[in-house]
Amino acid sequence: MNNRLIYTGLIGYGMAGRIFHAPFIQHVPGFVLSKIKTTTPAFIEHACSIYPDTEIVSTTEAILADPSIDLVFILTPNETHYELAKAALNAGKHVVVDKPFTVTTSEANELITLANTQGKILTVYQNRRWTADFKTLKKVLASGALGDLVEYTACYDRYVPYLRPKKWKEENRAGSGVLYDLGSHLIDQALQLFGMPLEVTANIRYQRDNTRIDDYFMLTLQYADLTVYLHSGMLLRTPGPNFLVHGKKGSFVKYGQDVQEGHLDAGRVPAEKDWGKEPSSQWGTLTTELNGLPVTMTVESEPGSYSDFFVNLRDAIGGNILLAVKPEESRDVIKIIELAVRSAREKRTFPVE
Repeated sequence: MNNRLIYTGLIGYGMAGRIFHAPFIQHVPGFVLSKIKTTTPAFIEHACSIYPDTEIVSTTEAILADPSIDLVFILTPNETHYELAKAALNAGKHVVVDKPFTVTTSEANELITLANTQGKILTVYQNRRWTADFKTLKKVLASGALGDLVEYTACYDRYVPYLRPKKWKEENRAGSGVLYDLGSHLIDQALQLFGMPLEVTANIRYQRDNTRIDDYFMLTLQYADLTVYLHSGMLLRTPGPNFLVHGKKGSFVKYGQDVQEGHLDAGRVPAEKDWGKEPSSQWGTLTTELNGLPVTMTVESEPGSYSDFFVNLRDAIGGNILLAVKPEESRDVIKIIELAVRSAREKRTFPVE
């Protein structure tokens, strides 16, 4: 068993680095947060105050050329993921890419081949596999209480009617827009549950005044006996359920966003007791039958656990366990996104080949 510490560098320290990565690298045993690359004064000040033992550097090369760095996180704008991940792999580093993996499937395939050639771990931060709602949904599905599924709806409903200033995610860049952003989560979850669909149909819109990015989508993934609807928008002041799933025996509905992001943004740390536990007001509702009688019950949420991604990553690098988020899985997410863009543009359904 390999218990050597994993020395880690972050390329980027915006929201992804500050909220979703650095706190876990700091608190999950086995990692050392060695270096952070950022040139933004406010980010430098924050990193220095929270991680005084971490070196703040101004260039990517300062991380890639450091022989002590084992693992590199790519936490930069989407269109830079491919080139930076490629450079990190060529430098002999294990690599975590924030979602979305890449802009195109051809870029993803090239990185997968390179990682295999280099003998290095390559993975993507599909952290929404470890939210309270998705973990609870998986438990409900495994119980068989819904029977054979016929319809699955998953949504990320937001209300952001204005264009956020100084946000690269609002700019018309390769891989920008809500489909690449939130769609990467919804598609990954669906593929984890059901595998690749037979067909993809998409409606993608630009709804806010003066928006430069797609800010609404509705995807339909068609399976043999199941229809999957994936939806997100920025003008949904009253959000619907995160999950609404119907089967031949029952239905499950779940409202409320996972609490981990809000806690991390508020400066809480994942080592706290009862981390990821949702309030009872967010627990889901299961309607099914028991001994031939209809019953409705509240389902207590499983605790959210983003830290599980990092524990798995540590142990996979140590050679002790299989990688949870395989790069091929995140490549398939990009394939669905590309088909969705074509479907919306050409106004037709595309088979998944």
